[in-house]
Amino acid sequence: MSALDASADDPGRARTLTEEPVAAAPAPAVAGPMAGNPAILGVPSFVVGSVALGLALVGVVPAGVLGAPLAIILASTALGLLLSMVWAAALGQSAVAAVFGIFGGFWLSYAVLVLGLQHNWFAIALTAVLATVKLFLVSWLVLMVMLTLATLRLPSAFSAIFALVDLALLLLLLAYANASAAGVPSAGLIKTAGYVILVFAAIGVYLFFDACAVGTGGKSLPLGRPVLHG
Repeated sequence: MSALDASADDPGRARTLTEEPVAAAPAPAVAGPMAGNPAILGVPSFVVGSVALGLALVGVVPAGVLGAPLAIILASTALGLLLSMVWAAALGQSAVAAVFGIFGGFWLSYAVLVLGLQHNWFAIALTAVLATVKLFLVSWLVLMVMLTLATLRLPSAFSAIFALVDLALLLLLLAYANASAAGVPSAGLIKTAGYVILVFAAIGVYLFFDACAVGTGGKSLPLGRPVLHG
């Protein structure tokens, strides 16, 4: 998220949201072990968990095997995003830290939800499992829509990812809201959500190439003009 780094907390670095020249002198580079771009770690951490979950939902593993992507989500995605949050916060990049922290919290809470329901950690009755999943999805949908609307001044590649995350959560919510009498969610909507997840994972791959291009001394890739200006 190199453009996010530059635009959210330090408009004098790298480029602005609109990719126009900045008259002010660039801020001095951060020195020491914390110097660098947290997106180098955060974006691929996000991508690998998204790919794992998306593939699970589209049917790479048998339906209902919710624990299949958890090893990746817990040990790589949630951990990597939370470490990236700390890294960004240490650099004073509050917006970047917030994005990584929110997504890290989502992935971690998803893993806890799945493990908790499968092992009855929360003493939730079987009749309340469906309502619990819907509560989880509604809560995160509200927060992700809030994040999407609050960050419309970022390059449109970021807005696209956030909007697709919103769509995936909405599709999953509809899948569980339209569950059968036996509590089985709509397989078609689940699979569609999986494909949406794979699409925003692909955009994440593009953002990683942008971060790597900047980190290795190259030029930033075009990330699109922001929805909101000024």
